[in-house]
Amino acid sequence: MSESKTTPLYETYRKMGAKLIDFGGYLLPVQISGIKQEHQAVRTKAGLFDVSHMGEFRLDGTGAETFLQRMVTNDVSVTEPGDALYTAMCYEDGGTVDDLMVYRLSQTAFMLVVNAANIDKDFEWLSRHLEGGAKLTNQSAKTALLAIQGPEAEKILQKIAAFNLKEIRHFHFKDNVILDGISSLVSRTGYTGEDGFELYCPWERAPQLWDALLESGEEDGLLPCGLGARDTLRFEARLPLYGQELSPTISPLEAGIGFAVKLGKQSDFIGKGALAAQKEKGVPRKIVGIEMIERAIPRTHYGVYSGSAEIGAVTTGTQSPTLGKNLGLALIDSDFSAIGTEVEIDIRGKRKKAKIVKTPFYKRK
Repeated sequence: MSESKTTPLYETYRKMGAKLIDFGGYLLPVQISGIKQEHQAVRTKAGLFDVSHMGEFRLDGTGAETFLQRMVTNDVSVTEPGDALYTAMCYEDGGTVDDLMVYRLSQTAFMLVVNAANIDKDFEWLSRHLEGGAKLTNQSAKTALLAIQGPEAEKILQKIAAFNLKEIRHFHFKDNVILDGISSLVSRTGYTGEDGFELYCPWERAPQLWDALLESGEEDGLLPCGLGARDTLRFEARLPLYGQELSPTISPLEAGIGFAVKLGKQSDFIGKGALAAQKEKGVPRKIVGIEMIERAIPRTHYGVYSGSAEIGAVTTGTQSPTLGKNLGLALIDSDFSAIGTEVEIDIRGKRKKAKIVKTPFYKRK
């Protein structure tokens, strides 16, 4: 196995005594003060995440939009400069290459933000299909990404921003915003179910920005957070994680992100035929929410049963810090997906009762 890479905040974590794990080939903190404490900070005040392991590609040229339209499931043609778009890339059979964010920088330039574990695979996939009139460059090694999330995020970030953040609406961004003297691209999407901002800055400036934010947010309860809280937060908001709710064998329609699949857009895209067939016949499997009736925690890969038949498997499961319930997401046969249906989860050889429930588990007011 190759040695884990590090983000620009590696030394900061070592000084903090954070518990580090390998994630997507990077050494990152799973927790800093504690998962529940960090989770609660994001839901009630604000949390700061280092997500510099994510990949950033730049796409330029007169053919950039046409190329993207062929590669992704959502409709890039409806975007204007300053818009952020969530989408997926698919294989011909409808399986998912990755889910990603597309930032439209200008009429002929885009930034694509991809999952850390998929950087090399995605770059190779896009490069293989690249046509004249579009140029793709991998800027991941020089781009750092911090995310500040939670109800107090705007107030905290505003103290160091030379721009009125209220002007950045949800799923929009502003480039060249000066944050503590650092020119950054600031977007407002959020992967936690809360309001929040993503801050793209030069790799070497990330520690300065991190420290400036922690200082700015100290009186407002801002906490530095690890991947553990990021996972429980996105899970409660029913946001998919690649490798769990999305994969080469799970389509965007099965994963429940059909809103990012525009079968009616004018241009064909890779996987369109397979996804159209799935939509027409109805997806054979779907991701559903489950709540344990009996006392147990569902975990990834645990089997889901109806009587003696195995009908699927848990993709993510945990005790929800916000709701205090044992919850999971599971990919199961669609026939068993109705709300209220009782199922059983195989937990280390013992069957425990659960029921299908509505998602998202948590929605901010």
